[in-house]
Amino acid sequence: MLGVDEAGRGPLAGPIAVAVVSTKYDIRKTKQLFKGIRDSKKFSEKQREEWFTKFKRLKKEGVLDYAATFSGAGTIDRYGIVGATKRALARAMKKIVVRPEKSEIFLDGTLYAPRKYINQKTIIRGDDNVPIIAAASIVAKVLRDRKMKRLAKKFPNYGFEIHKGYGTTLHYRKLKKYGFCVIHRRSFIHLDFAGK
Repeated sequence: MLGVDEAGRGPLAGPIAVAVVSTKYDIRKTKQLFKGIRDSKKFSEKQREEWFTKFKRLKKEGVLDYAATFSGAGTIDRYGIVGATKRALARAMKKIVVRPEKSEIFLDGTLYAPRKYINQKTIIRGDDNVPIIAAASIVAKVLRDRKMKRLAKKFPNYGFEIHKGYGTTLHYRKLKKYGFCVIHRRSFIHLDFAGK
């Protein structure tokens, strides 16, 4: 069984992350494995990191596997958020060793796996209702947040470590002062805000 979710669909800067979590367990055992899990947005950063530490341990034990891939600002501007998400999703699926025809896949929201995965189900608010999708939402969010903190060191003027690229008042203020940097999604930002 596999769960798929993304993080970073709405920010003005940085990549979108798509994560896949897989386990050989059935639905009942997966619910036990992820007891208490919820959509990543309903956890604090500390709680998400605690879950991620658990996932790393379970991966070492061979209980589950996970992978995440990113599509950056340039890809988002070129193909749109939907196209960029599809590209990241297809790459993430390739990192998980499964047989497409034998895999049962649950995806959040409006996500779809490549067509060769014939047994897939997209579930609105799946990250709230399907534990393995919630696990994927945490992997995507944790790894994207970590990436934004690393990018904050390369682009220190913008406060990416604080807002992770989302359109906060602080971020708009920094955009007005400094303009775009290379990780900004130009297609997401009205030029007036960037001081151009």
